[in-house]
Amino acid sequence: MNKAKQRVADRKKRAGRIRKKVSGTPERPRLSVRRSLKHMYAQISDDVNGKVLAQVSSTSKGVAERVGQESAQNKSTVAKVVGEIIAELGLQKGVESVIFDRKGYVYHGRVKALADAARGKGLKF
Repeated sequence: MNKAKQRVADRKKRAGRIRKKVSGTPERPRLSVRRSLKHMYAQISDDVNGKVLAQVSSTSKGVAERVGQESAQNKSTVAKVVGEIIAELGLQKGVESVIFDRKGYVYHGRVKALADAARGKGLKF
């Protein structure tokens, strides 16, 4: 197996171990993060009822309006905006506290920027 495929397989293995321990409830839903080379995705979901309460991605219309064209190249800035928007949507739905699911990604860079921005807007985790 080449290095790229091995890296993805290792991340999925880590994500599975994390997911065994992390589960969202109606009182404290799960904030999961998905990262690709170009985009960031975040969603708040209640695993007991199987409902997605809020979701946002860097391809969403609101993110593009907030980021603007000049800083679209900086992925950490886009991740911060995604974190702010997901926190606002969660607070509108009545979610104040969440469990953070980083899906096997290292808590660094864009993942950390998204989490810090969500905390800054009022989500507790």
